[in-house]
Amino acid sequence: MGKQKQSRKSIKEPTLTKNALAVMKKRKYLQKNKKGQYEKVSDMFRRIARNIASAEKNYIKSKKEIKKVEEEFFEVMNNLEFLSGMTLRNAGRELQQLSACYVLPIEDSMDSIYTTLKNAAFLHKTGAGIGYDFSKLRPVNDLVSTTNGKSSGPLSFMKLYDFSSETVVNNASTRRAGNMGILRIDHPDILEFIKSKEGNDALNNFNISVAITDKFMKAVKNGRNYDLINPRNNKKVESLKARKVFGMIVEKAWQAAEPGIIFIDTVNKYNQTPGLGRIEATNLCGEQPLLPYEACNLGSIILSKFIKNDDGGKKIDYEKLEKVINIAVHFLDNSIDVNNYPLLEIKEINKGNRKIGLGVMGFADMLAEVNIPYNSEEAVDFAKKLMKFIQEKARNASVELAKVRGNFPNFNKSIWPKLGFKKLRNATCTTIAPNGTTSIFANCSSGIEPIFGLVYVRKNIMDLGKDELIEVNPTFEKVAKEKWFYSKDLMEKVAERGTIKNMEGISKEIQKVFVTAHDIEFKWHIKIQAAFQKYTDNAVSKTVNLPNDATRHDVEEVFKLAYELGCKGTTVYRDRSRDKQVLNYIK
Repeated sequence: MGKQKQSRKSIKEPTLTKNALAVMKKRKYLQKNKKGQYEKVSDMFRRIARNIASAEKNYIKSKKEIKKVEEEFFEVMNNLEFLSGMTLRNAGRELQQLSACYVLPIEDSMDSIYTTLKNAAFLHKTGAGIGYDFSKLRPVNDLVSTTNGKSSGPLSFMKLYDFSSETVVNNASTRRAGNMGILRIDHPDILEFIKSKEGNDALNNFNISVAITDKFMKAVKNGRNYDLINPRNNKKVESLKARKVFGMIVEKAWQAAEPGIIFIDTVNKYNQTPGLGRIEATNLCGEQPLLPYEACNLGSIILSKFIKNDDGGKKIDYEKLEKVINIAVHFLDNSIDVNNYPLLEIKEINKGNRKIGLGVMGFADMLAEVNIPYNSEEAVDFAKKLMKFIQEKARNASVELAKVRGNFPNFNKSIWPKLGFKKLRNATCTTIAPNGTTSIFANCSSGIEPIFGLVYVRKNIMDLGKDELIEVNPTFEKVAKEKWFYSKDLMEKVAERGTIKNMEGISKEIQKVFVTAHDIEFKWHIKIQAAFQKYTDNAVSKTVNLPNDATRHDVEEVFKLAYELGCKGTTVYRDRSRDKQVLNYIK
């Protein structure tokens, strides 16, 4: 007993920034006791590790073995090497809802529409984001035979879901309800859908994306018309000029960032469980294409923790990375077992497919550490090599788990037997999520995004105008001190601009490596996204951040390049194209 106490006393608290601790407290990641005192961050990680390790009991493990697994889980979190957002929020607590992403089905009936609305409200209150495909709903003014009346169309029901999110969920939650609304490009109401967020005064609890088909992209390329199809009877309604519709999508994305686009045929080309049906929707941020009622448990490796010195330079510590990948896959698979499933349909498909999504954050920081500019072919090659390694090792870890625990139950309805796999625990293993909040905790760049600004202001989207956090990129600060050009005056100048481009007193080499999102030509955003997508089972969340003076032609080229390079979707954001903006330069 004495040894155990000594070991617990010697545990080092993870070093978190003041901003990270502020967010943890405000968003209730840290538990309070009856006296109103917050738990320590290490105690939060201990609570989570113990909870997720408890799944080992399902596989007849001894107390000693379970304790060993708990320690592994604890160490990778406490060292800030791996974090899983929804477990941080809910593991070992009353909700025990560990899936961040859901897709719920909407069929063309009042029963389906309102059942899904009810289910969505309960899921939102646990902090989950939800995606829906509204394409099966008949268009506005279409016949309703049961009443001899006319349909109000999919947009009317999107507004209903938005109203529910605002009035029922947001008033009772520390996290805004997040929805993804999707409509196929060939739906008769597509033009109204594209314009639905015009002025940013409607559907404020929705991201919207157009599901674009290969057929439509071919029509755009060839300057042809394409058909709109009524989903009620699959009959042609009319034809539109593809380029004109594509131009409207570009215009609205340039004006205010939406709609985004999802290449739905590309998504289904890589559907891992085609025997269960087509994928029609994604989660809130687009990184997780999912079947109806499906969810995915996500977590990310903090890449900046895997750099080691090498003959005066720096390189990736692949041995350490592999070890953490194995632990992370184990952690995410366990989280499926201890998850709370609010609906039987959700439980059945999630335990049937056991999808997990291991991703990364801090990629831009890692590039800077190893002296590679984000906007370079060297960075693209680096991304491919890195993600290929992560995907291969994650699948290997899933194979090893399957040897002990068995394949995911829907294995024979998946692509894996045809690809030569005899064992696999999880239908998918990798996802690149945005990691907005968890990257604050880890004090690193988010997901695979370039560094937004070397010094910038992060605003709380739940309460814009309050709680403005000044963020300094830790890698830049560290290199500035190592290279002896750090000074308070210089950092204040950087704070005014966000970038060091063409800045006196800083070498061209440093300027070249520490490029920010708006320094980078759009093609590099997409090339990096495509590099990661090549070795990612699910999809990649990536925003192409454009400067305010970016043109409509730039946006059009972003969308076309994303399609050509095999991305599953993409989103653009032109700086200051909206009044409310989360990340801002100080000036």
